[in-house]
Amino acid sequence: MNSKLIKLLLRLAISAGFLSAVADRFGFWSKENSAWGNWENFLSYTKVLNPLVPESLLSPVAIIATALEIIFAVFLLAGFKTELFAKLSGYLLLLFGLSMTFTIGIKAPLDYSVFTGAAACFALSLLKEKYLEIDTVVAKN
Repeated sequence: MNSKLIKLLLRLAISAGFLSAVADRFGFWSKENSAWGNWENFLSYTKVLNPLVPESLLSPVAIIATALEIIFAVFLLAGFKTELFAKLSGYLLLLFGLSMTFTIGIKAPLDYSVFTGAAACFALSLLKEKYLEIDTVVAKN
């Protein structure tokens, strides 16, 4: 495989992972295929992973995390500032994985490949050659 194809596959896989998680929060996946299934369950999970965050800030934290996942996914799909958004995605997943580790243990982030996803994001951020990215069009103008 060449690096262009690998970069495209990483962009698609990371974006799909983020969008799938967001879809789950809004009940777009069937019950048997859901981790949360609805926003209320996702808020409860947010509370578990952020025990030091005051109750009044849990909803904003969940909204911000969801918004970041949507924005990062869309920008990675489009290939806009790919290196930047790949790195930011890696930090978001690393933060999520560490939060899981310190609150519920190491098994969950390992089972859900959170650290693998973070590593994939960081690897994507190192691939500089452009391929099917909006950045290519922007650079020409």
